[in-house]
Amino acid sequence: MVLPKKLLVVGASLKTAQAARRLRRPRTDVPAQEKIFRELTAQFAATAFGRENGIKPGITYNEFRARVPLRAYEQFGPYVERMKRGEADVLWPGTCAFYAVSSGTTAGRTKWLPVTEQMFAHFRQGGLDSLMYYTARVGHAGVFNGRHLFLGGSTALTPIPESQPFVAYGGDLSGLTALNLPGWVERHLYEPGIQIAQMTDWPAKIEAIVNRTRNLDISLVAGIPSWLLILAEALRAGASRTRGRLPNLQAIWPNLECLIHGGVPIGPFHDELRLAFGPNVNFHEVYPASEGFIAAQDAEPEDGLRLMAQAGIFYEFLPMSVFDESLPAVLNEQAVPLSGVKPNVNYALIMTTPAGLCRYVIGDAVRFTSTEPPRLQYVGRTRLQLSAFGEHVIEKELTDALTIICQRHGWVVVNFHVAPIFANSLTGQLRGRHEWWIELKPGSVETPTGPLMAPMLDAELSVRNDDYAAKRQGGGLEPPLVRLVMPGIFEHWMRHHGKWGGQSKMPRCRSDREIADELAAVARFNVE
Repeated sequence: MVLPKKLLVVGASLKTAQAARRLRRPRTDVPAQEKIFRELTAQFAATAFGRENGIKPGITYNEFRARVPLRAYEQFGPYVERMKRGEADVLWPGTCAFYAVSSGTTAGRTKWLPVTEQMFAHFRQGGLDSLMYYTARVGHAGVFNGRHLFLGGSTALTPIPESQPFVAYGGDLSGLTALNLPGWVERHLYEPGIQIAQMTDWPAKIEAIVNRTRNLDISLVAGIPSWLLILAEALRAGASRTRGRLPNLQAIWPNLECLIHGGVPIGPFHDELRLAFGPNVNFHEVYPASEGFIAAQDAEPEDGLRLMAQAGIFYEFLPMSVFDESLPAVLNEQAVPLSGVKPNVNYALIMTTPAGLCRYVIGDAVRFTSTEPPRLQYVGRTRLQLSAFGEHVIEKELTDALTIICQRHGWVVVNFHVAPIFANSLTGQLRGRHEWWIELKPGSVETPTGPLMAPMLDAELSVRNDDYAAKRQGGGLEPPLVRLVMPGIFEHWMRHHGKWGGQSKMPRCRSDREIADELAAVARFNVE
């Protein structure tokens, strides 16, 4: 039976009311997490991984925490290789034929993340819940009247050669989930359509999306901020050839009401996105990862994102104050479940999923803004802190500092990266300092320069981070150096590393110069 569009909207309205009631219901998330823990551990008990780690049906959380080590992806790699070759009951009961391919943002090895049937169900629920969070927040389901444009990775799947004779496929997570949409979503909502979604050439894909969608009734657009801006510019340029220069995308799509963004902090892109999409478009933030759909906005942006505690994943949180990238055994019992978290503490995020990843340290750091209901902020990558000199600066602080000064002066950020410059007696530099590589959009009224921006960034970071302020005041850290690079430097770096397009993100900071030295090799000249 084909679901009529009008019936779909009525159903969405009922779901909206249900979601609003559920979000208001107090103290349901911790019991939900306890139930998910019991369900997941019962499944793990039937696997090789579970037997090796003493996971049995009915295991208590304290027993689980004592027996099962925290793991990074590298420790799961051998299990995943066995699964890719068709071995059953390794990390999860049965076999697994689909793998989300992710390189993350730390320039590390490629990750092959299993996507089981239960994991597909999680992503479907997470995506629908995130939409219901939006409709409950605005008080109506009008967004379901139009089509929904998802600017994601290619849906094309690649057979994994080493899996033979077992047949397994790898691909972008957004592509895998797009291929497993409910039928009613594909018929009534999903754009840009299956054929265009499979394209891997991003400039050609953007052009095809523009040609297909400019005359459709689009009510929702979703993607990473930098690529949303590229899409918006392409749409406006295309429309200008027949209709003159249009002020924003609402002039092309009058019923556009929702812009879903995630993947990177929106701060540096907020004002330009507002201009590009229109004054009445509602922004809706989500926190998806290849490992799971983690959180979505259910209130005002400053309140943080609501943890999806009832969508099938069990979460733990390890205080960043004790975090060690080598994950020594002493940390195993220092992680806490949702019931043990506190506001305003930075935690490494740990997930146990229905894809077989158990106590997986995914590499993200979060901070809770409240515990009832559980709302959090993404604050950066655990490996991408800037702490070469003991300053312990996180990605969010860098992003917020740059955003505030750019908003103050009308500058628009295209991309940036921050790295240390170490003391060097040969050059006469006696103490370390931070080096900012920044690409700004041309055409601002006030001309930015490196020497102008450096003291502003220094002051903003000193306000946000006590360790940084102490290092600066004590003379242990020199003032920062700002390099404003020519357009295209970051695009060149990302293309070179296979990160151009889709869900790829630029690493914002590192405590070494691996990325900065590569940028220096590309940027043969810069403005200081």
